[in-house]
Amino acid sequence: MEGREEAELCAGLVRTESTDPGTYEGALEAQVRAWLEGRVRRAGLGDVVRFRELEALPGRPCLSACVPGRDGSCEGALVFCCHMDTVVVGDGWSADVDPFGGEVRDGLLYGRGACDMKGGLACALLAFDDLLRSVSQARWEAGCHGTCVCSGDAPSADDRSWLPRRPLMMLLTVDEEDFMRGIEAVLDAGWLDDGCWVVDTEPTDGRARVSHKGRTWFEVDVRGLTAHASTPWEGADAVAAAAEFVCRLRSSVLALPEHPELGRSTVTFGQVEGGYRPYVVPDRAHLWIDMRLVPPADTALAERLVADALAGAAEAVPGADGSYTVTGDRPPVERDPDSRLLAALEGASEAVTGSPAPVDVFTGYTDTAVMAAATGNLEFLSYGPGSLEVAHKPDEHVPVADLVRVRRVLSALAADCCL
Repeated sequence: MEGREEAELCAGLVRTESTDPGTYEGALEAQVRAWLEGRVRRAGLGDVVRFRELEALPGRPCLSACVPGRDGSCEGALVFCCHMDTVVVGDGWSADVDPFGGEVRDGLLYGRGACDMKGGLACALLAFDDLLRSVSQARWEAGCHGTCVCSGDAPSADDRSWLPRRPLMMLLTVDEEDFMRGIEAVLDAGWLDDGCWVVDTEPTDGRARVSHKGRTWFEVDVRGLTAHASTPWEGADAVAAAAEFVCRLRSSVLALPEHPELGRSTVTFGQVEGGYRPYVVPDRAHLWIDMRLVPPADTALAERLVADALAGAAEAVPGADGSYTVTGDRPPVERDPDSRLLAALEGASEAVTGSPAPVDVFTGYTDTAVMAAATGNLEFLSYGPGSLEVAHKPDEHVPVADLVRVRRVLSALAADCCL
């Protein structure tokens, strides 16, 4: 049955919980490492493939496996980047859907993380294995039956021809669904260099997504003065001031210039707390804010907008004032119109599906965007199975046909770039 291998691997990953917060990624990392090591042994490349492990957070290791290039290094690799954590299960699941069941119904595989992004992880792992088999075959045809590369030593100049032209790396990260500390630890450790081409397998609806709005987070405290609700003039209503702040900031953000590709900047007031009794003038309010910014807007401008909105709120509600803290600062990343990686992915898609993958923006923020923003390396993109529309939601699922397509496109991409 077409898709059996892809579906079985994805289902096995879904059945290992890796929620963040929750059980986290330790058990899944061990499962993936064992799977990779088994495939490496089967290909007879145990003396070639290099594994690295990095504990980004306690009990939460990042993992990489690299097939080196003909110069014996992993620099300039094509990288399949996948995060191992998922969001929590949450409420609202259908009674007959097990969030960790990995069940296939009518061509859809259900479970938490099925599309975000254990489906993409399964595709990347299988594409990595496809390359292992190609390298193993090339090694055999070159007559290097386990004798041309000594464990721990770089291959000699005479017997490297069977190794890939470009290295291929599997990169598994943690904490993507929270503060992205996994990819930050990987970057700090120097696992990725400026010559890498990096593909993450987030759900992209069949598109290659290559640019990102920035993501700036704030926490805002609004302070007032408590009083009896029957004499509100004796106090300063912090919730009323917060409402003034929200309206002013929202208007300011929506008035920012539109970007020709990324669209408009947005602001979401995701959580608000304030007051403690309905008959008491509230003396405090606390807000959590998510801004998605497009150039030329940046965090510095966002701070000015927040400060101005707080000043306006204090003027509208005498006796109230406020302060803010920036809790997340991810700059926008625009695409490189001359990206060689994008051209290669479009070619791989055309070879497999008959048409190039459409190019679009990514509305969220990914590990590869963190890499691009930190290093300036714009050879990055997102391409994976499933739709962001069902990620993080009850009854999350991924079409098995998407798993098949993406595995084949990634395999074609690796063959084109590496062999």
